Amino acid sequence: MKLRRTELKDIKKWEDAGIKLPEFDVEKVIDVTSKRPTWIHFGAGNIFRGFIAMLMQTLLNKGLIDTGIIAVESYDFEVSEKIYKPYDNLGLRVIMNADGTLEKEVVGSIADIVMADPSNEGQWFKLKGIFKNPSLQIVSMTITEKGYNLRDFSGNFIKEVTEDIEDGPEKPKNVVSKLTSLVYSRYKDGEHPLALVSLDNFSGNGDRLKSAVMTIAEEWAKKSYVEDGFLKYLSDPSKVSFPLSMIDKIVPRPHEIVKKSLEDSGLEDMDIITTSKNTVIAPFVNAERAQYLVVEDKFPNGRMKLEEAGVILTDKETVEKVERMKVTTCLNPLHTALAIYGCLLNYKTIADEMKDSCLKKLVEKVGYVEGMPVVIDPKVLNPEEFIKEVIEVRLPNPYMPDTPQRIATDTSQKMGIRFGETIKSYMQRSDLDVKSLKYIPLVIAGWCRYLMGIDDNGNEMTLSPDPLLNDLKSHVSNIKFGDVESVKNNLRPILSNKQIFGLDLYEAGIGEMIESYFKELISDTGAVRNTLKKYLEC
Repeated sequence: MKLRRTELKDIKKWEDAGIKLPEFDVEKVIDVTSKRPTWIHFGAGNIFRGFIAMLMQTLLNKGLIDTGIIAVESYDFEVSEKIYKPYDNLGLRVIMNADGTLEKEVVGSIADIVMADPSNEGQWFKLKGIFKNPSLQIVSMTITEKGYNLRDFSGNFIKEVTEDIEDGPEKPKNVVSKLTSLVYSRYKDGEHPLALVSLDNFSGNGDRLKSAVMTIAEEWAKKSYVEDGFLKYLSDPSKVSFPLSMIDKIVPRPHEIVKKSLEDSGLEDMDIITTSKNTVIAPFVNAERAQYLVVEDKFPNGRMKLEEAGVILTDKETVEKVERMKVTTCLNPLHTALAIYGCLLNYKTIADEMKDSCLKKLVEKVGYVEGMPVVIDPKVLNPEEFIKEVIEVRLPNPYMPDTPQRIATDTSQKMGIRFGETIKSYMQRSDLDVKSLKYIPLVIAGWCRYLMGIDDNGNEMTLSPDPLLNDLKSHVSNIKFGDVESVKNNLRPILSNKQIFGLDLYEAGIGEMIESYFKELISDTGAVRNTLKKYLEC
């Protein structure tokens, strides 16, 4: 049994294998979408297939729409060649329940995949055609937080952005430049309205996307590559919107347990691959059951009935509250705390970390004790219920093969949102004392300790990718493991960096506390464990 469109016709075979099939005519959806596209998504990875494409699948199953979603890959073109095309753009979404059961469903809502590669004239022409089509309502993206960064550590445009600004919109290299160029095509074709929706997991994602797109457009306008009218088009919310969103679903890398289960069901060609750009992907996606998507209801060209797929549509203020609740308190800071200390203590899964009394207590202190006092109830989701589900159900799920090493990726891009915002709230509130914070500073100190690339046993460990890694390592390179005196002022460039934390931690009054924790963490082998025991009484 293979994951191919022709094989979907043998319904009983799939039913016997315990795999749910799409309840719509896949071929017909592909045909209608090619003529009248409504939704296109940048970022063809796991979160897209495991969550976003399934929203369209739900609406298709209910008969509420007749078009699918088009995937766009702008970074790793092997994903298209090795995971989409060989399987007729079909996928398998596997929900991993806490009791060990797996729920398997064929994803048939992905009508096409296009490579955002101007050097591939055929694909680029096709993509432009989709953007020019008046029927297009939504362009969404999951390009990771660093995808929106146009500037380097020093505040200068990164190399490919500089080249894009100089060369204009014809053959852009950066993903935001590509998007801006494609939207420019839509503008020239008739100023058709459109919603540009960031579904990436960080605060103010829509505002950040707008800022990035406007920056490229303004630079092109200065060089007369685009008209001033294009800037007005992008700035007119009745033409182009940049809704805020809060997305939440843990979709880890594909796991061998799931691969074996699918093969035991009779499926062939379920190999997990690692591309030359280190994307780990498979024909299937494994994910947790819980999922949340809250979106600002601003769609100038209309939208499908997303609420029928479980999406919460609301106003900007409510999205900001939900997103702040999740990203700064109830989930993301807990994940990052586990990622940092999990790497240092050589854990391989988040679920195993939650069996560690010290680490479980750490996330409880960061979330319940230090985070909850500054959470504003968004009303559409209950903060207490949300964080309880995270700590008691989602993170301990032994069948969710998520790793601290994966979550530790790009940590420098996350610190300001996941911890800096709570620190700012403490500074702004007269009833709270920022110097009363103990556990958030302990996590930040742990991150600095992590940057040394030495685990708690004193052995070298591989650090996860991070765009600022070389800069960060240069500051801790003069610190010697076991030599507390070598710390000196080496942490100051990190802890005072407002680009990383959103504020200077010394000015906030906790920089010295973090340094003190750090000195304890590097004092000897086993110091990480001993420091956690000391401050968490575990």
